[in-house]
Amino acid sequence: MDMRVAAYAVITDDRGRILLAHWNEGRHSAWTLPGGGLEPGEDPEHAARREIREETGYRAAVGDLLGIHSRVIPASRRIAESEQALHTLRIVYRARILGGRLRHEVDGSTDRAQWFRLDEVDDLPRVKLVGIGMRMAGLVA
Repeated sequence: MDMRVAAYAVITDDRGRILLAHWNEGRHSAWTLPGGGLEPGEDPEHAARREIREETGYRAAVGDLLGIHSRVIPASRRIAESEQALHTLRIVYRARILGGRLRHEVDGSTDRAQWFRLDEVDDLPRVKLVGIGMRMAGLVA
């Protein structure tokens, strides 16, 4: 079984919006929380800050650990062809913007970032992690 450990952030602003990144890999695309896989030996908080910067252009402070979500994806349901299942551990933090400006990632796994009102999120094509993170953060029931 393959394993992937990743760190993500739930980021909201004082206008009641959430920051999402548009994941785009091959034929698959959807909105997701800013974040991604840890580099070997990388601290999860550092990975979250790095990924937020890469995917959105913002510098962020990583706050409270909201939770860890574990999921096993059978080999037959993986995006990349594999004979092995994938165990994903997704570490979800609260974060807040310190500076920078919104910009889109170039040549990465995401192609844009955008702020959305919380009531807009249900209508977006999104990965399940968005809802999971929003529940962890107490933004939805």
